[in-house]
Amino acid sequence: MSKQLEIEPSRIPNAEYDEEKRQRDIVEMENSLPSNQALENGADGDKDGDGDGDVPKSTLPFSKARCIALAATVTGASFLNTLSIQSVVIILPTIGEDLNIPESRLQWIVSSYALAFGCFLLLWGRIADIYGKRSIFILGSAFVAVTMIINPFIPNEIAFNLFRGLQGLGAAANVPTAIGILGVTFPPGKAKNYAFSAYAAGAPLGSVFGNLISGFIASFANWRWVFGATGGLAIAVTIAGILFIPAPPPSLTTGKGGLSALKSVDWIGGALVTAATLALLFALTEGNVVGWGTIWIYLLIVISMLLLVVFVGWQWYQEKHMTRKPLMKISMFKSARFSAAMVLMALFFAAFNDLVVSATFIFQDYQALNALQTTLRFIPTGASGVITAFVVSHLISRVPTWLLLFGGNISVSISCLLFSIPIPPDTSYFAYAFPAFILSVIGADITWPCLTLFTSKSLPQEDQALGGALINAMGQLGRAVGLAITTAIQTAVMARDRGVPVEASGKIMPWEPASLAGLRAGIWFNFGLAICCAIIVAVYFRGTGIVGKIEKNQQQQRPGGTLDQKKVP
Repeated sequence: MSKQLEIEPSRIPNAEYDEEKRQRDIVEMENSLPSNQALENGADGDKDGDGDGDVPKSTLPFSKARCIALAATVTGASFLNTLSIQSVVIILPTIGEDLNIPESRLQWIVSSYALAFGCFLLLWGRIADIYGKRSIFILGSAFVAVTMIINPFIPNEIAFNLFRGLQGLGAAANVPTAIGILGVTFPPGKAKNYAFSAYAAGAPLGSVFGNLISGFIASFANWRWVFGATGGLAIAVTIAGILFIPAPPPSLTTGKGGLSALKSVDWIGGALVTAATLALLFALTEGNVVGWGTIWIYLLIVISMLLLVVFVGWQWYQEKHMTRKPLMKISMFKSARFSAAMVLMALFFAAFNDLVVSATFIFQDYQALNALQTTLRFIPTGASGVITAFVVSHLISRVPTWLLLFGGNISVSISCLLFSIPIPPDTSYFAYAFPAFILSVIGADITWPCLTLFTSKSLPQEDQALGGALINAMGQLGRAVGLAITTAIQTAVMARDRGVPVEASGKIMPWEPASLAGLRAGIWFNFGLAICCAIIVAVYFRGTGIVGKIEKNQQQQRPGGTLDQKKVP
């Protein structure tokens, strides 16, 4: 081809351009162009005319096998995070018996992880964008592995919960960084759609397989092996990160690292948002334990709101009047659609996660099933989740984004409805729970890929890890708020039907009508959240394009670049 191609320097990941290197890349691109027949089918090589835009293989950052391994590695971080939370739910009573932890404090085994994870997401996201995503991902994964393996050998309640918190701290480093790695590595195209679909499927599948793995292990071995298995997965993610995540060239790391880079971090903003998130999540967690009439619960909530206001003001001031980058750019929220996506993530995460938790309580506490019997009921969710993730990775480049999101949220709302309507409690599992689980996972594996890919494409390359932190933080905040409200509703209904004060409502009793009424009332709230999500999609996303579609002008766009808002949402 005689005409020389113009290549944008940032198009190829992890490359420092000089003129000689640029000319070599031009030659390589010319040699890798499709045939004239392919060009006649479209500049993007779309032979079938379906608008999918099959990109030439040269757009892959490296070999196909390594791309798959890289996507699997970062998906492992997302999977491991929710697995670490959900896997301890079934074994909480056994842990409490062995460590002499009162039932009123058992929830801290879960909450300590969630608190640390939610509080440090934004700070770790910005640190990863400054110091290097690969290094932070590997260190975070290794830290999770070490603390996870040590955890079950600690006989003291406080130290046990402390190490759970440390695991959440490590997850806060590798989970958002994983999105950043995908965002800067893959250019727009099929490969990026597949990678983000796989990553997004990791979170709901982690929640599902948390029950499966924990239930099987607890049924045939000591509960400590649950932590051993999770720690083993963390080791595998760490090793895979070392092997498959590309190291940036020395020319790109010059000046990074060391104490000098600490000056680039907005530590004041990090302290403000961490303290605000900690106060809010702690208040929401403890409210259902000490009672919502306790004055310091509301005091902490007020303090957290004030700190968030100060944080937002400080971020705005830095963005407008200072040269140093803020922890989070307030200007990104000027887009109503971007803001709606964050709210959607919070509400959807709350609805889906609370449904999984409530279903676990129905099987294990209300129906008095053992861990293995409960686990068997979650098997269809794992299988359907894998199938859905594969299908969505193809649909995301063909179907309008708002239709996918709308269908996903309607699916979750129907699944909540099946658990909340007054079906006789001894009805067959296959009559209501089975289709409810299938629909819930379909909804989750549709919504997560769309929102994570949307977030990545809405932010510039230098903010990819921060974008991953932001969307995960919204999901974690939604989970905490949703679970607190769901538990409060459940407790209030149980107390009303038992004729006792809320403080004396007690726990879920097997086959008790009051317990069933409380659980169903909480799931009705989750149904309302899912319907709110569908309304948000219809209002803010209707008429938008296809988030995974490959436009012709995108082929010269750098990975993780800002979207053409007129063509892609």
